[in-house]
Amino acid sequence: MSQVNYYTEEGLKKLNDELDHMKNVERGSITAQIAEARDKGDLSENAEYDAAKEAQGLLELKISKLETALSSARIVDESQLDLSKALILSIVKIKNLTNGAIMEYTLVSEKEADLKLKKISVDSPIGEGLLGTSVGDIAEVKVPTGIIKFEIMEISR
Repeated sequence: MSQVNYYTEEGLKKLNDELDHMKNVERGSITAQIAEARDKGDLSENAEYDAAKEAQGLLELKISKLETALSSARIVDESQLDLSKALILSIVKIKNLTNGAIMEYTLVSEKEADLKLKKISVDSPIGEGLLGTSVGDIAEVKVPTGIIKFEIMEISR
């Protein structure tokens, strides 16, 4: 049984678009590269052919993984989110108790994580540490350098 992956509508659309691009654009490009390399003659010593076949194998692996992820994908109904706890798609405002820095992150699935957009994965150390916490809680997050304590200041959507 595969694990259920939760996405926003936007995140799921992005994954479907990525899969469509791989299947309809990249696959055709690699097929053309293989045909071109094959036309050059002896395949036993043809590095272009070997490279194109390897690229084809890697692309098919990516397609397979993405199809597996999409088969277990579910869209989160944002209207049903409990704002009393930090859950996936929650926007959590936290204060680092060590240095006083205040940060705000949206908790998302691993595939949607983008630190530049302040979206962190629920599978990351900080994301895991924040899941299930409430306003006023102190989350102790284990990171490679030790433990960081965060105060949960606000949870919204």
